[in-house]
Formats: sequence, C-alpha cells, structure tokens
Amino acid sequence: MEPELPKTAAQWRSLLTPFEFQVLREGSTEPANTGEYTDHSEVGVYCCRACGAELFRSEHKFASHCGWPSFYTTAAGDRVRLVPDRSLPGPERTEVRCAACDSHLGHIFSGEGYPTPTDERWCINSISLRFVPGLH
Repeated sequence: MEPELPKTAAQWRSLLTPFEFQVLREGSTEPANTGEYTDHSEVGVYCCRACGAELFRSEHKFASHCGWPSFYTTAAGDRVRLVPDRSLPGPERTEVRCAACDSHLGHIFSGEGYPTPTDERWCINSISLRFVPGLH
C-alpha cells in the first residue's frame, strides 16, 4: 500500500525547519553523533517528527555506537515501510520511511553482529523523531 501524502511540499516546508525538511522529505542524513537521541536512554516512545505516528519504543533501542539512534525493531505492525535504496554505489540498502506520511527516517542493516534479537540495526536520524516520555 502506497501512503497518501497528507501535505504538499510547500505545506511541509511551512511546518518543518529547513533541516527537518531536508532529512524527512528529501532523504538526507544528519551528521553522525550530532542528533539529540543518539545516546538518549529515557523510557518512552519515538514518534515521527512530521506526523506524530508512533514508530519505535525505548525498550527496542540499543547502543550501537554508530553515530545515530539504533533500534532492533519497530513499535508494532506496519508503522514503517521499507524501500530499496540504490542511491549509493555498492550494495543496495533498505530505506526506512514512515508509513503514515512517507517521511524518510533512516536505513535498516542486518548481519552486523550486534547482540539483538533480530540481528538488525534500524539506523534512524534523530531529527526524524520526536520523543514522548513514559508512553507505552
């Protein structure tokens, strides 16, 4: 199922900062080790900064030391959609997008040897998220 974009690019620009727009709507990446949630460890949920959809939970976050917040799974169900990413030379990557508003969140990697239940690292831009403490 393709998500319906709830807003035009002009509407998104009016709601997001220029950098939020660059990452969420144009697929850019924030520099490593600069995001507010990279080393964040409070209990709560991480929602899409653009639309507010719940995406990840704190109990699924782990310290990967890769420079971005890392999760090993999503909050539940079909909160995200995975898209083949061939934008860089080399192996194809898998892009993670919000299923509700189609915002770019980051990429998913597997087989890297992290001790997680899924053997996956959901490498997500902090600027793509908004943390809500205590919700579960």
